[in-house]
Amino acid sequence: MLHLSIQDQANRVTEEALRQAARAAAPILQKAQAGEARYADSQGWLNVDQWAGDAWLSQIEEIADRIKKTCDAFVLIGVGGSNNAARSVIEALQDGGGCEIIYAGNTLSPHALNAMLRSLKGKDYAVDCIAKNFETLEPGSSFRILRQAMAERYSPEEAARRTICTGTYGSSLEALCKREGYTFVPFPTDVGGRYSAFSFVGLLPMAVAGIDIRALVRGGREMALQLHRADAEDNLALRYAVLRNLYHRQGYALEMLACFEPQFRWFFKWWTQLFAESEGKDGKGIFPVAAEYSEELHAVGQYLQDGAPLMFETFLDVASPTDHLVIQPDGKQDFFDYLNGKDFWDINRAAFDATVTAHSQKMPCVILQMDAVDAYHFGQLFYFFQFACYLSGEILGINPFDQPGVEAYKKWMFQALGK
Repeated sequence: MLHLSIQDQANRVTEEALRQAARAAAPILQKAQAGEARYADSQGWLNVDQWAGDAWLSQIEEIADRIKKTCDAFVLIGVGGSNNAARSVIEALQDGGGCEIIYAGNTLSPHALNAMLRSLKGKDYAVDCIAKNFETLEPGSSFRILRQAMAERYSPEEAARRTICTGTYGSSLEALCKREGYTFVPFPTDVGGRYSAFSFVGLLPMAVAGIDIRALVRGGREMALQLHRADAEDNLALRYAVLRNLYHRQGYALEMLACFEPQFRWFFKWWTQLFAESEGKDGKGIFPVAAEYSEELHAVGQYLQDGAPLMFETFLDVASPTDHLVIQPDGKQDFFDYLNGKDFWDINRAAFDATVTAHSQKMPCVILQMDAVDAYHFGQLFYFFQFACYLSGEILGINPFDQPGVEAYKKWMFQALGK
């Protein structure tokens, strides 16, 4: 399970102040635990089994098994919430037991798109166009060039068998599937993209990559049970949501998510989108940023230690070793003999502890510890942060499920393109 602790040498928020604020936010928690009618079109994720129950998982696994038997690669066409959850898990955990996953639909760069097409040369592949709203330019344009590439390699019937679309019922994407004979699977209408990890959107690409999606869903389900049963003072998600808002009121406008494990590199993107798109509205919001340590200690570490006091820092910590590598003496005088016999896990841990000690002298630091880096704990993280984001947005006084600002640039872009 997950554990939350605070490291702040200035004691800016005491345990009693946190408990008092959590008690004051109890009505928000109770509404969230029950589900709110005003958000009914956005809360299909609140019950994990609604879109990731056993029947859905069996269907996902059946499609994934068919793809793995006939394909070397699988192209995930999606942008933002349509690919971030899947990519964060696949890039962290894939061990060669499934198809190679290739990403498209997340850029308009011709250089990147040509590189993606070149990576498919000589491979048998299938594609999955994930688009809740099949008007978004990035996935729509990538899907077109990939359909053309498939037409050059496969017969029309074979190309259709290798094409999957994840969209909403009644959409133009579903109509395209019916006309062309593509496989159509649901993008839940009551789940926004950034909350879609426990659905076909996130789970099908993970399953094709060989990820244990049942373990991931079990982690999410058990975290949901914990958060829906716990009262205000002991509710992990509410404590985190309250804490980040208390720091915000003290003038900390940014939250930095940091970790000493590069396996979380793509999870950072998922987390950043979740909080930026959910909270950044009405002139409000805590700006989410991320740092991959120890590398970025040699970059942003300077600013964190001596720069303007703009942010608080949340550390993702892993309790159990992810791997082992011991440094052996080599008989050469390089002045690193103090490392002889030490495991890199312990060296990395020393760097983590030292960083928390140093940074907590300057800013509030929060530690969210998980037991291991595996599918089960990714499921826990997804649900924890989704529920906490919901609560945090409510405390902040905004709608955590809409994203009106995302549409602002599209009007000008479509006008320039002649739509």
